[in-house]
Amino acid sequence: MAETTFTPRVFSGIKPSGGLTLGNYLGAIKRWVEMQGEGMETIYCVVDLHAITVWQDPHDLRAGTREVMAGLIAAGIDPEKSILFNQSQVPAHAELGWIFNCVARVGWMNRMTQFKDKAGKNAEKASLGLYAYPALMAADILAYHATHVPVGEDQKQHVELTRDIATKFNHDYKVDFFPITEPVIEGPATRVMNLRDGSKKMSKSGESDMERINMLDDAATIAKKFKKARTDPDPLPETLDGLAGRPEARNLVDIYAGLADITPEAVIAEYAGAGWGRFKPALADLAVAKLAPISEEMKRLMADAGELDRLMARGADQAEAIARPILERTYDIVGLVRSR
Repeated sequence: MAETTFTPRVFSGIKPSGGLTLGNYLGAIKRWVEMQGEGMETIYCVVDLHAITVWQDPHDLRAGTREVMAGLIAAGIDPEKSILFNQSQVPAHAELGWIFNCVARVGWMNRMTQFKDKAGKNAEKASLGLYAYPALMAADILAYHATHVPVGEDQKQHVELTRDIATKFNHDYKVDFFPITEPVIEGPATRVMNLRDGSKKMSKSGESDMERINMLDDAATIAKKFKKARTDPDPLPETLDGLAGRPEARNLVDIYAGLADITPEAVIAEYAGAGWGRFKPALADLAVAKLAPISEEMKRLMADAGELDRLMARGADQAEAIARPILERTYDIVGLVRSR
């Protein structure tokens, strides 16, 4: 079997439930923007089918989808450089997802830690979609023969599952059809933590709005949240190792590094020995400078839902043009009769 050479192509997606946070920006979106200029085709998707694995109010889901679309564009995803759309407008995702449901093994799904985290003690009452959605995520990626997927650390397991599904499909059908996708996990703030509890990830669904930076927060709110962020009584250390066991301190240093495009070591070199009375205002100023323009542009874009919908439709047409032939070839390989 001759080895296939796959065109370098990036795919990643983000759910439209709960609004965008700083965690989404530093953990994913900022890197997506950078990858637009690295010589690979870039495809980015608002994964609304993943959102409905748990109940979504239909009005909120539509609003959230448009909000995320606006956030991606405001942050620098250029619809002229990247294919940008919402998942449900390209049926190949769901269709290939069913094929992969039949390739993936139950044992693989049972090892998915995110299902355990989200379902908790009520796993028997969780939707089948929540249990099986890693196979749909694999379809999201492989419908485009994506070779690289920029993800946060918490999504690495799902890319590994995608690799397992591609490997098993290729082996079972004796083809070299799907690429073995590589996760791209880079940057100092790929996992942004809660501003009130450094042991927890920053979340859209946290109890207090003060524990996260929303991408729609205005300049005054961004500054207030950072200035009130939980810290400890000790100043910043002389070396990065000195942040061991200080999760809130490490989180703020990582956020500064991510926003400033420098390493955490460089942050420590600049602020070694500084107290929080100096560091937190500096972080707040940096965050306002970087994030407030994105917030303002998001609000401007969200005021024109028709234009956002037009851009999503155009992106869906572009995505469909890539995914449909790959899906049809998959059907041929599997042996499904298509007579129309």
